[in-house]
Amino acid sequence: NMNFLSGIWWSLPLVLVWVTPPVTSSWWYMGAVGSSRVMCDNVPGLVSRQRQLCRRHPEAMLSIGRGVAAWTAECQHQFRRHRWDCNALERGQRLLGRVLLRSSRESAFVHAISSAGVVFAITRACSQGELKSCSCDPEKKGSAKDSKGHFDWGGCSDNVDYGVKFARAFVDAKERKGKDARALMNLHNNRAGRKAVKRFLKQECKCHGVSGSCALRTCWLAMADFRKTGDYLWKKYNGAIQVVMNQDGTGFTVANKRFKKPTKNDLVYFESSPDYCIRDRDVGSLGTAGRVCNQTSRGMDSCEVMCCGRGYDTSRVSRMTKCECKFHWCCAVRCQDCLEVVDIHTCKAPKSAGWISRT
Repeated sequence: NMNFLSGIWWSLPLVLVWVTPPVTSSWWYMGAVGSSRVMCDNVPGLVSRQRQLCRRHPEAMLSIGRGVAAWTAECQHQFRRHRWDCNALERGQRLLGRVLLRSSRESAFVHAISSAGVVFAITRACSQGELKSCSCDPEKKGSAKDSKGHFDWGGCSDNVDYGVKFARAFVDAKERKGKDARALMNLHNNRAGRKAVKRFLKQECKCHGVSGSCALRTCWLAMADFRKTGDYLWKKYNGAIQVVMNQDGTGFTVANKRFKKPTKNDLVYFESSPDYCIRDRDVGSLGTAGRVCNQTSRGMDSCEVMCCGRGYDTSRVSRMTKCECKFHWCCAVRCQDCLEVVDIHTCKAPKSAGWISRT
């Protein structure tokens, strides 16, 4: 039964969501007991290059599934205090597709973080020996030198170059078939996401000298936690640059001449974002009715901003918390269970709370 894979494939992030159905689904079952050709040919929406990669590396699709989990969780974490909170992913791929079709800053972030998620997942799978086509970084062998002196490469350095190469081939394949502005925008933001993962590759070392001294060191390169990539791309989202196509249609130029030209690390977008205040299918907005807001905040999660001036309801709830925690020698912390009464503020719904659709 492939009904769960039916529908329109809007863009890369949805390709990744649809390629990652529940573990119990027949798609994974086919992957386990059938040929990779049958599996890959039954996934709708893949372009020919993606099908080729799927057939050649079926085990990589499982790794990409873990990447999907990582980037969706990170997207929701970064947008948790905003009107658009990335939870459209949980409410249906068509709704997310509407967001991505607008070429907005949210679309730019989703493309970057999803591309980064593929790099992270494939690289991690290489290091853990889960893929036949790659392993640890083959370049990190022999002796080298850094600011602390000489060291030997050892352990397993994350092969992030392979992760970037695979992600570029799989993720960009769909966009390379198009020559329009949105395709160029998506390719730019996909690359920014890949570069973000590589930016946080760090050297880790282990000392082997007498009494723990570092006279002898073994070092390897390791990716940082995915949160660092998410935090970095979140800053790029907040500083995203609005662009327009240049006259010959081969690239971008800034929409406002007062702003700097975007670098390869910046996120770019064409269209201004909607306010996401009300439920609107055409823009992929769930609205903010029922969202929890912060009465004392002055930021995006404040009740005034989150609720779009509609006001909010307050309910008093009781919850158990840990309190009166004491340290006991050695080595435990013991706490009491305390009942806490708190006020929860949630945004009022607009007078007409139904879906708005202009189509």
